[in-house]
Amino acid sequence: MTSPRRSAAVLRPRQQALVAAGLALLIGAATLGATKAHAQAAPAERRNAVSFSATATQELTQDLLIVTLQANKDGAQAAEVQAGLKQQLDAALVEARKAVQPNGALDVRTGSFSIHPRYTNQGKVNGWQGQAQLVIEGTDMARIAQTVGRLNQLNVVNVRYDLSRALREKHESQITANAITAYRAKAVEMAKAFGYSNYTLGEVTVQTGEGFENRPVPMMMKAARAEAADSAPLPVEPGKGTVTATVSGVVILTP
Repeated sequence: MTSPRRSAAVLRPRQQALVAAGLALLIGAATLGATKAHAQAAPAERRNAVSFSATATQELTQDLLIVTLQANKDGAQAAEVQAGLKQQLDAALVEARKAVQPNGALDVRTGSFSIHPRYTNQGKVNGWQGQAQLVIEGTDMARIAQTVGRLNQLNVVNVRYDLSRALREKHESQITANAITAYRAKAVEMAKAFGYSNYTLGEVTVQTGEGFENRPVPMMMKAARAEAADSAPLPVEPGKGTVTATVSGVVILTP
């Protein structure tokens, strides 16, 4: 027969296990209840939330001119083509650098430089051809046009316009302020339309960007530009660009 003392010693760990299991169930139930309560309360906080956006835009005359000129060379050997392109590009750089101006008025840089084989109809290599580009860009459009007119050893292959960084930054602050004002006014209209008297701001983002409408520029033929060292300048006519600010977010409608 087991003594009373031994029976008590055997039962005590079992009781501890039962108590621990009971506590675990209670804690789990309490955690589940808190999670459900939070999940039910979260939508209530955004029950009167409305998301929308407002945009402000200003049209500006593009003040940055980018002209790409290109040298072309054909030859029997790749090294021959490469040397010829380098010679043309170096000569053009010497002339173009004379016109360089500070503060982005006129900058000169090299563009792409490529050499590739030329094939016959039978798929055999029968020579090499290559292109080397020179890019002139800046805000002094008249000076750029005159400089391009003097580089008669290269062909103009691309002319485009853009808004300079200085011009964008000059107008972005005011355009952003206009977008914020439009967003706040729209928030008031939203609140009244839904029968509320006011609103509070939720999460809001502000983005700025740029659009443009380029106009085609007539390109002068190499033969016409090669008549003299100071041939007629490249005709230029800038287009219009836009700076845009958009405010997007959520407002909470309040009584």
